[in-house]
Amino acid sequence: QSLAMQLLKLVLNCLNFDFIGNSADESADDLCTVQIPTNWRSIFLEPETLDLFFDLYHSLPPMLSQLALSCLVQFASARRSLFNNQERAKYLGNLIKGVKQILENPQGLSDPGSYHEFCRFLARLKTNYQLGELVVVKDYPEVIQLIANFTITSLQHWEFAPNSVHYLLTLWQRMVASVPFVKSAEPHLLDTYAPEITKAYITSRLECVPVVIRDGLEDPLDDTATVFQQLEQLCTVSRCEYEKTCTLLVQLFDQNAQNYQKLLQSSSRNPLEITVQEGCLAWLVYFVGTFVGGRLTYTSTDEHDAMDGELSCRVFQLMSLMDAQLPESGNEKVELAILWFLDQFRKTYVGDQLQNTSKVYARMSEVLGIADDNHVLETFMTKIVTNLKYWGRCEPVISRTLQFLNDLSVGYPFYLLKKLVKIEAVKFMLQNHTSKHFPFLGISDNYSHSNLRCRTMFYTTLTRLLMVDLGEDEDEFENFMLPLTISFESVTQMLNSSFEQEAAKRMVMGLARDLRGIAFALNTKPSYTMLFDWIYPAYIAVLQRAVELWYREPACTTPILKLMAEFMQNRSQRLNFDVSSPNGILLFREASKMICTYGNQILSLGTLSKDQVYPLKLKGISICYSALKSALCGNYVSFGVFKLYGDNHFDNVLQAFVKMLLSVSHSDLLQYRKLSQSYYPLLECLTQDHMSFIASLEPHVLIYIFTSISEGLTAVDTVVSSSCCTSLDYIVTYLFKHLAKEGKKTRRCREVSQDGQRLLHFMQQNPEILQQMMSILMNTIIFEDCRNQWSVSRPLLGLILLNEKYFSELRATLISSQPDNKREVLDQCFRNLMEGVEQNLLVKNRDR
Repeated sequence: QSLAMQLLKLVLNCLNFDFIGNSADESADDLCTVQIPTNWRSIFLEPETLDLFFDLYHSLPPMLSQLALSCLVQFASARRSLFNNQERAKYLGNLIKGVKQILENPQGLSDPGSYHEFCRFLARLKTNYQLGELVVVKDYPEVIQLIANFTITSLQHWEFAPNSVHYLLTLWQRMVASVPFVKSAEPHLLDTYAPEITKAYITSRLECVPVVIRDGLEDPLDDTATVFQQLEQLCTVSRCEYEKTCTLLVQLFDQNAQNYQKLLQSSSRNPLEITVQEGCLAWLVYFVGTFVGGRLTYTSTDEHDAMDGELSCRVFQLMSLMDAQLPESGNEKVELAILWFLDQFRKTYVGDQLQNTSKVYARMSEVLGIADDNHVLETFMTKIVTNLKYWGRCEPVISRTLQFLNDLSVGYPFYLLKKLVKIEAVKFMLQNHTSKHFPFLGISDNYSHSNLRCRTMFYTTLTRLLMVDLGEDEDEFENFMLPLTISFESVTQMLNSSFEQEAAKRMVMGLARDLRGIAFALNTKPSYTMLFDWIYPAYIAVLQRAVELWYREPACTTPILKLMAEFMQNRSQRLNFDVSSPNGILLFREASKMICTYGNQILSLGTLSKDQVYPLKLKGISICYSALKSALCGNYVSFGVFKLYGDNHFDNVLQAFVKMLLSVSHSDLLQYRKLSQSYYPLLECLTQDHMSFIASLEPHVLIYIFTSISEGLTAVDTVVSSSCCTSLDYIVTYLFKHLAKEGKKTRRCREVSQDGQRLLHFMQQNPEILQQMMSILMNTIIFEDCRNQWSVSRPLLGLILLNEKYFSELRATLISSQPDNKREVLDQCFRNLMEGVEQNLLVKNRDR
């Protein structure tokens, strides 16, 4: 047995080998073609090869038979071009014959490992072969029936190997999706089996509810990622013979809804029974949402739309029934399901010109009086306001509701937004966004920080809706900001009293999130200016004070710093103030103060443990860097002004940048993605426009920065490696220009800036820095999968021209490291690289 095991593992490793080196993500199971070498063809053409592995599966114990199936999965994925059409049909026939044998004696599949591999095997059959090819195989009718029965049994035993169901659904989804394209006269029989698969999935999920609730098992509905993935697959299957699916759903929905109403009305309300019934209804609502969302324009008929109307009516009615019970009782799972349904209905039937005439509204206007998308939008908004009022303590429902509201405000053309703003519920929200009406905006002690997170999205959406009709109406804007004005006034008073610090802190955390949402949505110059005039100077001082007081608490500083970073963003040129306005400079000074305050305070914490260093320090530093980067490349501040008038805010913030940087280790800089993605683009800005600052740095700081560039050149993240290349290019160009000036004899050129000379002197003392970078870039280009070739090419010429002697040594080393037959080729490549490049002309030659 141990010999058989090693041999099977060897075969599997051979079949798993990445023959063409496309280094694809190995965890993805979708890229399933195995690029078998052509000289293995004869082995694949012998029917005995496949028979051998099927025989091994039948005769070995479970652990080994599982390996035999893994090999068969790869056999089924052999590239199509290995065979001609006749050979492929014969090969497929042998695979199908093996499937039939396994399904006729399914005892071996009781082992979860073998079962999982068999499900993968079935999915590969459809990935690699077309439905037209499968249909003409000799045993197709018997095999498809066996596979259908096997799938139905698998779905009914929902607790056995739940991760394998994905592959079975993949098979059926792809089979059904191919039906319109089959030219073969042979029957595909999917119209017989697809409705049965759909039915089995639906009934099995409803049957699992009482078991899960009574035995306290893990609820499949809690794993929403898996549920949504399976529903998406099922939705394709369900559209085959859609009438059967809809009839079944209508019947189950009515039955469950009637039972539910009876339970609610009965005098002995049994909570367990009610929970079971609500669990079933949650599943049914998910099914309706999925099937409505699966409507395809090119295959849909009026009859199908009318059925969608029948199903949708029931969910809207259930929604009214659930809302009528609030706030006494509600069910989170049903609410989440209803929101999923509303979102699917929105995507399919709201806002598209075609859909207004759709038959979906015929039934809905009879039953509910919802005749078109205007009425639907009203229903949506009423539901949103209801949820925000009554579900304030339930973070999942609130965040899903706000996500839905956000999608409504983003995804539609302007004429629909105009309709939205006229709805009473929207007017109500715009005038009453206080914790009195929407408890999730409150800040009592028992609210978690995650509740506060929802506020940013809420205010982004509200501000978007406000902007539809706002124009330049300052009074309207002041009215909208009134709740925040009142909050800021009370925070100001609290900060002056030593007793109420905790309440003040929670209020500031909430306000910073609210304001960030508002600032994010104000993308025009007039509206942004209104916000600036509102916040500066009084309220921004409150935020500065908060950073000073609570710098140890990231829950408080992070939202404030993120708000500052959002303020500094010159999105859509919203920050271009008028010529006579000092606002840009004032804003930069505030940012500078905040970054300096935070930086100095955070460095006073000393050394932090590994698990605290990111939340307490590095996260804040990365946000400061993003804010500074936005300010430096936003084009709304003339930085020369600071030096001219003796204002030290610009110098201070650059010094704070350096201090914070030196407190971070190189490994942390690359290890924490958010930190590296804010530091490297900031460095790019500094090297582009502020090289005199870089050149004036102390040698140990320069060495730190150059080391960080050198390590970032090989980073996996292309944002980081591209920024490193660009920064390096600016540095090399700067050096090159200063060298060129030194070479000229005229007096004016000799009085080169001292900064330039210092940097040149530093580089001449440490030539290995640039040489190492050239070596890294060359090795990346020649030996690695270089994904940003253009960025890598930019600094290369400057490096070569500054280090010609080293370049020729490196070239010789690289050529001699190659096998004899490749040396000539590589030498020619180097000659081509430098062909026509004139010495000492960097800018002219770079594009070449």
